[in-house]
Amino acid sequence: MNGVPADIPPEEKLNAVYRLTTGLVQQMEKARIAEYTQLLNSPWRLVWLNVLSGTARGLGIALGFTFFAATIIYVLQVLGALNLPIIGDYIADIVRIVQHQLELKTF
Repeated sequence: MNGVPADIPPEEKLNAVYRLTTGLVQQMEKARIAEYTQLLNSPWRLVWLNVLSGTARGLGIALGFTFFAATIIYVLQVLGALNLPIIGDYIADIVRIVQHQLELKTF
């Protein structure tokens, strides 16, 4: 009728339900649903965590881009110093433009 064979003893059925329930509980604990629910019930803590994570993310992006840009400028300066015919002039122009922009922006 309901997909369960009738010849299974009730103890086995209870054991199967217990194993299933235990598995669900373990999965819910791994998902940390209780902590998430507590976080949703305290909006100021949620706001604070979002501000903190946004600040950290922004700082990481800024530092990463600065490192990346400095590396690219360094490589372009090295290539410009090689005096390659066409590429060297183009790279030197790019380096001059970037350095001029950096000199204009004094913080």
